[in-house]
Amino acid sequence: MTRSLGPKGWAVLVAASLTIVVLIPLLNLVVPESSVFHLSDFHVSLVGKILCYAICALAMDLIWGYTGILSLGHGLFFALGGYAMGMYLMRQIGLDGNYRSALPDFMVFLDWKELPWHWLLSDSFVAQMLLALAVPGLLAFVFGYFAFRSRIKGVYFSIITQALTFAAMLLFFRNETGFGGNNGFTDFKRILDIPLGTPAMRVLLCVLTGVVLIGFFLLARAIVASKYGRVLQAIRDAETRVMFTGYNPLAYKLSIWTLSAVMCGVAGALYVPQVGIINPGEMSPAASIEIAIWAAVGGRATLIGPIVGAFFVNGAKSWFTVAFPEYWLFFLGALFIAVTLFLPHGLIGLFRRKGRGE
Repeated sequence: MTRSLGPKGWAVLVAASLTIVVLIPLLNLVVPESSVFHLSDFHVSLVGKILCYAICALAMDLIWGYTGILSLGHGLFFALGGYAMGMYLMRQIGLDGNYRSALPDFMVFLDWKELPWHWLLSDSFVAQMLLALAVPGLLAFVFGYFAFRSRIKGVYFSIITQALTFAAMLLFFRNETGFGGNNGFTDFKRILDIPLGTPAMRVLLCVLTGVVLIGFFLLARAIVASKYGRVLQAIRDAETRVMFTGYNPLAYKLSIWTLSAVMCGVAGALYVPQVGIINPGEMSPAASIEIAIWAAVGGRATLIGPIVGAFFVNGAKSWFTVAFPEYWLFFLGALFIAVTLFLPHGLIGLFRRKGRGE
């Protein structure tokens, strides 16, 4: 793993780690608000949110950039992890809700008398975090097994994944499923009995998300530098030849597909307490397409590229939706077209070309 990163790679990684673990807390908690160097609570939450998106982009790179599997449904796995965390946060509200009931407010409003069966472990942080891993992973495993065994690939696989997430979105919109319907979950107050609204908690969640991203990056780097990773890239380039050499593409594709889904589930679980809401909109096809755009803009099959793409696109989105809200989607579409036509290797490819003086 050390060889795969190299001295420059480790320097960048250490700098990123220090920025997340040291600089962000200092700028927010220590530097006074009157200072130009102060990092506001809003920007801490924004960085934390984009770090969650970067995890999703990294997960997309593993399956699309290195294995050749384009998913247009990864927003589903992200949302499932978010809902697992959201269920726990709703139970943490306790009697502080609008109706002063042990049941979540939306259940009281809908005249539910008791928790449904899938909420029975929702008061346990450990159980819900395990579900944030297990539910996306299990769904991805079952779906991937049948899809890959049937040798569905290319645009057909992409369409099926988009249909899957759209069907799930319609299911979660229904009030009788017990997931808050159109409004989803919100009004969170505590996590592990600690208030969520304090600056210290915002910084802690942001730092934790950054540490998880770095951990996943190192894991992904180890994977792509291993024999397993080389087989994945061979499947991307010539799956039929891989089969003729005695390898079973099903096992490799299914394992990396499931790992990618679990990574998105973790990102969703970290996202919800920082943003303060989770609803079926996170499962929309557009949300999943954006994940693919982050990977494409940053540069596929680079690992660092999708992370850069997530920060670039979402940073631009944050600015455009304030300054020119009506033009944001036009900008996003134009950006994707420009990258496809002129930057096939994304922003990272452009930086590398400039570094070589081309």
